[in-house]
Amino acid sequence: MAVLVIAEDDEDIARVLVRVFKRAGMTVLRAPDGRAALDLIVEERPDMVLTDLGMPRMDGWQLIEAVRAHPDVRDTPIAILSGHLQPGDPRAGSAEVCAILLKPCPNDRLLATVENLLAAGPHQHDAAAPRCPGDLPVTA
Repeated sequence: MAVLVIAEDDEDIARVLVRVFKRAGMTVLRAPDGRAALDLIVEERPDMVLTDLGMPRMDGWQLIEAVRAHPDVRDTPIAILSGHLQPGDPRAGSAEVCAILLKPCPNDRLLATVENLLAAGPHQHDAAAPRCPGDLPVTA
């Protein structure tokens, strides 16, 4: 069973996400901020991370950077799910993530993206060429 960490500070959104992925047969661990998510990721070594960007204590950008810098979890697939991404934000192109999804995102598209990343499994990321196996697109 795949293990997914969700970093999301909005309780209502988190509840929906947890339900969607549990119904798909995944084990879901949820953190209300980036700092708690990083602790979960290092401790649990999930198969994938889904993160919001706007969170307290450590935002999504900082979480991604911390995961990529940690030798034990740096190859974990990460997807962003956020409503805080502004058009033209230069961090999006160099974030070393596998997919960027914008809220609101249909559950079927969200689930398909996560399933594709789980199938790809752990893999290296490079800021100069941030695309992952399958060249997953940034989607709205």
